[in-house]
Amino acid sequence: MKKTAKPIAAIKLAQLCCHALAEKKAEDLRVLDVSAQSSITDCLVLATAMSEPHMRALRIELEKALDGTQTHILGVESALESGWTVVDAFDVMVHIFTRETRNHFALENLWKDAVEVPVAKQLAPARPKRKPAKKQAARK
Repeated sequence: MKKTAKPIAAIKLAQLCCHALAEKKAEDLRVLDVSAQSSITDCLVLATAMSEPHMRALRIELEKALDGTQTHILGVESALESGWTVVDAFDVMVHIFTRETRNHFALENLWKDAVEVPVAKQLAPARPKRKPAKKQAARK
């Protein structure tokens, strides 16, 4: 069965995941639309942690964000000191790596036919709207 609709809901969920990970200083966030290549998920979110404790903090923050939207987490896989954690939210699978593990497995290369979804623009802090300057009343 081939998926025909663009996974808009999955991309929105992936963006939510990216926001949660960015809040905890995840590095090199990428979202890959794999809906045309995969029958088990629509999007992959890839993130780099600075250390194993940082990776755990990122996972916890991600779980809180998903719980906040009542998104069902199907599973979490993480072996102690493996350098890799996977959070499966069905339409979106989040892979959090240490730098060394991410470089070693290079999932971006395994999924090179996937479409990269630009997330940098969504993660940029919103610019406050400028209020028009008040005109000062002329004094007599």
